[in-house]
Amino acid sequence: MTQPPPPPPNQPPQQGGFGPPQDQPPQQPGFGTPQQPGYGYPQAPGAPQTPPPPPPQQPGYGYPQAPPPQAPPGYGYPGQPQNPYGQQPPNPYGQQPGYGYQQPTVPLQPQAGQPAGGRKMNAQLVIIVSAVVAIALIVGGGIWYASSGKGDDKKDPELSSAGPTGGGDDKSDTGGTSSKGDEKVPANTGSQVLFQIPEPKVDDSTVVSGSWLTDKAYVKSGVAEINGYDPDKGTKLWTIKLPGPVCEASDHTTADNKTAIVFQPKMPAKNSSAGCSQVAAIDLDAGKKLWTKTVNSGDRPIGLDNVTVSANTVAVGSTSGGAAWDITSGKSLWAPKPTDTCYDAGYGGGAKLVAVRKCGSYDQRQLHIQTIDPKTGKVISEYKMTQGIEYAAVVSTDPLVVAADVGDTAGDGSGISDFFSIDNKTGKLLTRISAPGEQYAARCDGISRIEFCKGLAVGNGKLYIPTEERDDANAIVVFDLATGKQTGQRADSGDGYTITPLRMDGGNVIAYKSPPYDKGGQIVSIDGSSFKETKLLENPSTESVRDAETTMLPDSAEILYSQGHLYMSGVYADKSSGVSDKEYLALAFGTSG
Repeated sequence: MTQPPPPPPNQPPQQGGFGPPQDQPPQQPGFGTPQQPGYGYPQAPGAPQTPPPPPPQQPGYGYPQAPPPQAPPGYGYPGQPQNPYGQQPPNPYGQQPGYGYQQPTVPLQPQAGQPAGGRKMNAQLVIIVSAVVAIALIVGGGIWYASSGKGDDKKDPELSSAGPTGGGDDKSDTGGTSSKGDEKVPANTGSQVLFQIPEPKVDDSTVVSGSWLTDKAYVKSGVAEINGYDPDKGTKLWTIKLPGPVCEASDHTTADNKTAIVFQPKMPAKNSSAGCSQVAAIDLDAGKKLWTKTVNSGDRPIGLDNVTVSANTVAVGSTSGGAAWDITSGKSLWAPKPTDTCYDAGYGGGAKLVAVRKCGSYDQRQLHIQTIDPKTGKVISEYKMTQGIEYAAVVSTDPLVVAADVGDTAGDGSGISDFFSIDNKTGKLLTRISAPGEQYAARCDGISRIEFCKGLAVGNGKLYIPTEERDDANAIVVFDLATGKQTGQRADSGDGYTITPLRMDGGNVIAYKSPPYDKGGQIVSIDGSSFKETKLLENPSTESVRDAETTMLPDSAEILYSQGHLYMSGVYADKSSGVSDKEYLALAFGTSG
């Protein structure tokens, strides 16, 4: 599935991007820098928490190979062993798997016309990329970073899409609604660039994790702040200032658009940590911080690895302790009961609240997967995993699916060798699904970030997972969560694309298709019954737009799509290398129909 993450930053300068957002003045054309990929290693137990270093991006997903001999029942998509696509903790989705290959760009040229993861490239383009990266290494001293500026409310003409229909001129989509889903098919699926947010200026690598979408705002974490933007125009609606960077952010929100984050109490000195110890509830519609809390050990706050939201409850966990609060009032609800041999490592939220409780010594670990009452912390059901499995990640809480690297057999740093489908009510194991890393492209971090999984979707009683890439293409295949067997459904990416599931839309699957070198990416809806694919959005193929998009890979970037609007954002900001002004925190695309 993926390769283990290498040591942090100090990556070569990359090219990419368009121009500044609406609130920024036009920038000069030049080499841009893609966003840094997903998250890095967790902190040691009990140690002060610091934003993990970002792993480099790698190529996307692809097909599995020919069948291996005598695959056991419930085995993953059959295929011969092949080299993994080279992604580190995925190359994202995404959000996640964060991650992918970073592509260069050339100085942008003006174009006519115009808002809740990595490709393989052909040989000729790889040669061009290598040459440009080599030049950038010389110019930038071997370190890639990012920059930003301030300015007016005008859109950079260099960022506009190629004509009134943007990335596509597909007349076959005449509108309508995908069956069993809320996402409408636009009359014209070709998208346009709505706005772009530049990377903030920083002195050192800084986490900017967290993005959300409501009816009123697109919300994105910056450096020591959270900003709300008009979903169509990109104009800033509000700002929540924080004393330090956001370390972790829940993907889940309440029905009235509240969520939770963990952040540092101050800006850390370079190469040091102020500790990720502060928890806050955020009202995404009002643009307000509702409250701030800590979890103390004695008179000192502890570092926190994980934050999630379920019902009206915020839950945080770490090796040193955890807690739960009412998201509206901040009232303390419950705390996990640590013993000499057990503690709650973290929680998965959303439709239900699930705890991963670790018991026993390190070399005799047993994980208890507990569905708990969000209001009281009472255990509703429990499944005890086989002793010796050290880490597990919560893929979905309803239906309940967890992923684990059993016996460290994945061999690719993905954190996944098997999926476990569990009955929420009884705690009974329904089935175990083998998913060899050389065949499937997805990633979870069950070490400390219990809920971080990329490149997966769960719904309809099924698990949707992409295969590894082969011959510049891959597919999404489907496992039944009751039997562990493949359903036979398959959604092929198409030539030159790589397809990654993002989320469910009722009974349908919303997926992102990373593009070949000469086209824009696509959002598609896959019918849950027929598995027919319907295109919802296609981004411009303009070189400058395309190059910027391909820095936001689905297993590293945060990708949100809703009703013809696509938002792609990075999770790291870095010091500018001075090579380019065209570097972005977020990109927004929208269809015209």
